Amino acid sequence: MRHAKEENNSGDSFGLRDTLVWCGIPIIIVLLIRIFLLGFYVIPSGSMMNTIEPGDRVITSKLTPKVFDLKRGDVVVFKDPDHWLRQEDSSKLGGDYLIKRLIGLPGDTVACEGPGKPITINGVAIDESAYIRPDVDPSSFAFNVTVTEGHVFVMGDNRANSADSRYHQGDSSHGLVPISDVVGVGLAKYWPLNRIGGLDAHHEVFADVPEGGSAA
Repeated sequence: MRHAKEENNSGDSFGLRDTLVWCGIPIIIVLLIRIFLLGFYVIPSGSMMNTIEPGDRVITSKLTPKVFDLKRGDVVVFKDPDHWLRQEDSSKLGGDYLIKRLIGLPGDTVACEGPGKPITINGVAIDESAYIRPDVDPSSFAFNVTVTEGHVFVMGDNRANSADSRYHQGDSSHGLVPISDVVGVGLAKYWPLNRIGGLDAHHEVFADVPEGGSAA
């Protein structure tokens, strides 16, 4: 009898251990993915319309720029570099993050001659019609910025409602975003259901842009 009782106890213990293993391992895997691989954000503003609408939820990859290099066209999530949210508080993702499209890499000269004129990168005009909001100028004013080492130049797809790199030339980084503040690159919209789809970086828009000069 004692022997049978010991076997029952052993069986109960094994069943509990099995339950903990089969429930615990998936939870740990999900947590590791959430911490190291993917980010999830709710978009509160219209600065990236029509690519991303207010209320959209997006998934980002945390492997860029930690493992993979940033590219022109990437939709990037980054920490507020220098109190940008004071001007664009409605674009806050929570935790002082913003989302924009990467236009210029270190060494690039990003410029525009004003309303009706295209954005140029290293002297080459780019056609942004694939992502910029229809009937919105690439920039409503002229600017000329050379991207310094360790930084990127970002702009919203809805240029008429985006206090992006153009508007912060007087801050400590001259409107540029430190690459160290970029926390991920957008992969897809996962909510609402009728908005599910990938976030296209449109790298082809920048295919003819030559490499920038030596970063200042």
